[in-house]
Amino acid sequence: MMYLEEAWRVLLANSVRSILTILGLIIGVGAVIAIQMLGNNMASAVNGMLSGMSDNTFVLFPNQQQQNVRMAGIHLGDLNSVVENVPGIEAAMPVAFLTELVHVGHNTGRYGISADSPVSINGTPILYGRGFTDQDITSNANVTVISNPAYHRLFPNGNNPIGQSIYAGDYRYVIVGVLQAPHSGLLPPLFVHDISIPWTTYVAQYLHGSTIYAARFVVSDPSRMSALEVAVINELRALHGNAAGQEYQSFDKAQITQGINGIFNALTLIVALIGAVSLLVAGIGIMNIMLVSVAERTREIGVRKAIGARSSQILLQFFIEALLLCGSGCAIGMALGLGLGELVNQAFISKLTGSLLPIPWLLALITAGSFAIVVTLAFGTYPAYLASRLDPIEALRYE
Repeated sequence: MMYLEEAWRVLLANSVRSILTILGLIIGVGAVIAIQMLGNNMASAVNGMLSGMSDNTFVLFPNQQQQNVRMAGIHLGDLNSVVENVPGIEAAMPVAFLTELVHVGHNTGRYGISADSPVSINGTPILYGRGFTDQDITSNANVTVISNPAYHRLFPNGNNPIGQSIYAGDYRYVIVGVLQAPHSGLLPPLFVHDISIPWTTYVAQYLHGSTIYAARFVVSDPSRMSALEVAVINELRALHGNAAGQEYQSFDKAQITQGINGIFNALTLIVALIGAVSLLVAGIGIMNIMLVSVAERTREIGVRKAIGARSSQILLQFFIEALLLCGSGCAIGMALGLGLGELVNQAFISKLTGSLLPIPWLLALITAGSFAIVVTLAFGTYPAYLASRLDPIEALRYE
């Protein structure tokens, strides 16, 4: 306790110098913690967006950069052949959507109309009613499942709309389901449109010609997703005569998640580099100021040693001063980082994503504590050791 009180006295006696010394540590720790908070909340938002895509489905389309895109074009007849010839593919349907003016009485809105199936690409739970059935698909039923925003726009009274009709362009659809509100705030879930109709109905009413831009496939075992994607591509090439230049691209939820994780891994690397630079700059400043302190107090060290202080006691005294200096900077940086991160989360990210994670106190404490320990050990040990090795006779003669 005596060493701690003495260290505080020395640091407070040179408060301006101490604050300037730890400024780099404050900025570095604050930036790292703030970026960690923002990254965690954005990751939560992205997960909410990806929740709109089911795990057992993938989308495939011709590579638009190849020389002959038309040769690789997917036809409606190809979909039945894929289901029949590729084990593990339960269903295949075109990926298609368009925009129509939709109205219910005097309530109108322009919404995207997309093709869907009983195994929906949309993983958002149902609020009212049901999803599509096999009967809806086989009968080309004029039914629809609408999104939560479309429901509130077209039915502002909030009543259950199941069984009521909406009008989109020249067609009337009976509402059989309403989706729950999406997880995200202003960011829409991926691959989800406001008005979904059975894919067979979409083909009959909107699709002109047999060529489709892309197709969606439902798999029985999501763990075999990659192998089934390759098998479907091979089947399509065989159906088109194995002509050269048939290239296809596919994506699924796992691929998108992997890509987004790569982005956040890059962000983590950047944060680590910021932390490393801040550690180096702050450490050099702290070592410098500790060496100055040793030089200024050389005579004091000589007096202490002359009256019986051991080298280990001198070492501990200066080590504690370095630890307090680093600990204070990291504590202030942690408070600033948490405050800045929470301010940005409350003001922007929570409104954008509709989610707000709790403050990561444990992560912040671990980060700040690690910074304090590393800087103290790396840059505070040498000045403390140098002070402990001073010769008392030479120290007393120092002016």
